[in-house]
Amino acid sequence: MTNNNCHRLIVFTRYPEPKKTKTRLIPALGAEGAAELQLQLTEHTIAEVRKLTKEISTAVYYTGGSQKSMESWLGNDLNYCPQHEEDLGNRMKLAFEDSFKLKFSRVVIIGIDCPDLNIKIIRNAFELLDKNDLVLGEASDGGYYLIGLRTMIPELFQNIPWGTNEVLSKTKIIARQLKLNTFVLSVLSDIDRPEDLVTWEKYRMD
Repeated sequence: MTNNNCHRLIVFTRYPEPKKTKTRLIPALGAEGAAELQLQLTEHTIAEVRKLTKEISTAVYYTGGSQKSMESWLGNDLNYCPQHEEDLGNRMKLAFEDSFKLKFSRVVIIGIDCPDLNIKIIRNAFELLDKNDLVLGEASDGGYYLIGLRTMIPELFQNIPWGTNEVLSKTKIIARQLKLNTFVLSVLSDIDRPEDLVTWEKYRMD
């Protein structure tokens, strides 16, 4: 990554408002506890991302809250953009389109649900885009925790059953049909369900 003007990292997150975030974890944690987990996971991810901010442009795409509340929470040293109110595929597609219109040539989107996602993996994803059209981070639940592109490929975000364990497999099928050079990163665990909370415990204990 020699030119920090051509790389952009996008972080998808949600403002930690009770009853509106981590809803699948409310039975285990309660509404306040689920919102607190959203807060902690986001702050954990942003702390890792900040190690890269001198190398690449970073943007936080958020739902809930406002730019003022996001800046008050995470600081005013990051770029913020509200996510469009559509399904996840369209939200990611539009975020990629925003960045390619700004002339970024390597764009990676990550979420905040995967605490094992670190600076080394993110750097590697950008480097892999030098020789690959598509980079995916495989999540253990059948989705992906990272997607990187070097040009807009809208087909990757169409007809995907978002929120299911078929997201990654369907995406890979489309990539093969389009004859994309694709690299899949190592499997990491998301924290979406009560049984996933053990993954977060080791960070709480550190």
